[in-house]
Amino acid sequence: MVNAPSPRPPAPSEQGPPRVRFCPSPTGNPHVGLVRTALFNWAFARHHKGTLVFRIEDTDAARDSEESYGQLLESMRWLGFDWDEGPEVGGPHAPYRQSQRMDIYRDVAGKLLAAGHAYHCYCTTEELDARRDAARAAGRPSGYDGHCRDLSAEQTAAYEGEGRASIVRFRMPDEAITFTDLVRGDITVQPENVPDYGIVRANGAPLYTLVNPVDDALMEITHVLRGEDLLSSTPRQIALYRALIELGIAKEIPLFGHLPYVMGEGNKKLSKRDPQASLNLYRERGFLPEGLLNYLSLLGWSIAEDRDIFDIDEMVAAFDIADVNANPARFDLKKAEHVNAEHVRRLDVRAFTEACGPWLKAPFAPWAPEAFDAEQFATIAPYAQTRLTVLSEITANVDFLFLDEPVHDEASWAKAMKEGSHELLVTARARLLAAEWNAEALKAAVLAAGEEHGLKLGKAQAPVRVAVTGRTVGLPLFESLEILGREKTIARVDAALARLAA
Repeated sequence: MVNAPSPRPPAPSEQGPPRVRFCPSPTGNPHVGLVRTALFNWAFARHHKGTLVFRIEDTDAARDSEESYGQLLESMRWLGFDWDEGPEVGGPHAPYRQSQRMDIYRDVAGKLLAAGHAYHCYCTTEELDARRDAARAAGRPSGYDGHCRDLSAEQTAAYEGEGRASIVRFRMPDEAITFTDLVRGDITVQPENVPDYGIVRANGAPLYTLVNPVDDALMEITHVLRGEDLLSSTPRQIALYRALIELGIAKEIPLFGHLPYVMGEGNKKLSKRDPQASLNLYRERGFLPEGLLNYLSLLGWSIAEDRDIFDIDEMVAAFDIADVNANPARFDLKKAEHVNAEHVRRLDVRAFTEACGPWLKAPFAPWAPEAFDAEQFATIAPYAQTRLTVLSEITANVDFLFLDEPVHDEASWAKAMKEGSHELLVTARARLLAAEWNAEALKAAVLAAGEEHGLKLGKAQAPVRVAVTGRTVGLPLFESLEILGREKTIARVDAALARLAA
């Protein structure tokens, strides 16, 4: 392929509202790269007041499943994506599952054969492999060599007499194909690099190479925004589109924009097998949909050079496919967490409290259901909100409120309970017991206890924090003590003193 600068294609507003599609296969857990593709298509459609078609490419019976299909739809809903045509919505081009459109593909394949745009290929796998090896040895391109392109009736009859099965191949034109990629500019592909290709298997099942362009044509898709891994198939699809236009099946060739790879560790493309690729991982950890989408939008696009945090409405208002960067984008989990944390802070307290709900009950919460106090949680929620990266962290941050005893992290205990901690806790207990029960007075009490033992506040509060909450870090200590209450606080200091004495 050769890239060259090109004039910018007409904007959707000049052509009328665009029609874009998102067409995943229901195989396994959704991949964050897939979500990024969905996001860019959705934002493009909403920005230009166009139509988003949600289509399910489920022709691979061996890999597709109804469970994955249901999970895919539910994930789209969780992310906040809506679609104008597709499953659960319907539309003028139904059905939107490819497994329900087989008659359409058979009909189109027959028309392509009848018009000479396709032909039957009887080559065996062994024959193909042998000819490819010979081509490579001679320094020639090793793609299909057109052996069955122009078989005579006698040759065809002879192959069929042998009982050979045949696939259907599309006949590529003997000329270069040039197209303008919305992300990468002009691309020209020479004919020797795009040989004839299969569109129907020997068992009659249509291949992706046929069904995807046929559906795009019949659903009148105007813009195809998809991953860079599909760039090599674009010249083949453009040739097929020209044939479909000639047959009256397609109206026009859509504009293509190929989105940059999402890279994982090292210099490898993020694959489904990478743990950080699974959308479910981020849901389970408590990423907010808006936080995850904000981060994924940064993988190849930006709203401004000096701005990383924005909401989805701001993205829709600003999104332009021409601003997408063609260079690979690296997935950075730490950056994703930072962006999500900013969105957690943006929630109003009521929304934050509701969002934490799943992590405040089984199977995440270690306390008995009846021990949870909604009023206490509502009081401590504003302090927790400023410290969380993901919502699942809420459980460990507030468990000291609802457990009979704190969960002591042994490393934290050893770090905080140094020589002299017993004496410090005795003094702190007495001052806490005598103090007014509010954060300011409790801080003054621990500060005074520390001064008696020659310690600054940071050193003085560490044993108290571990005694009461079980951890060396967490929510603001004195606000936590106020919310926990005098009785429980003193009881936990007593328990720590008994442990130290033992």
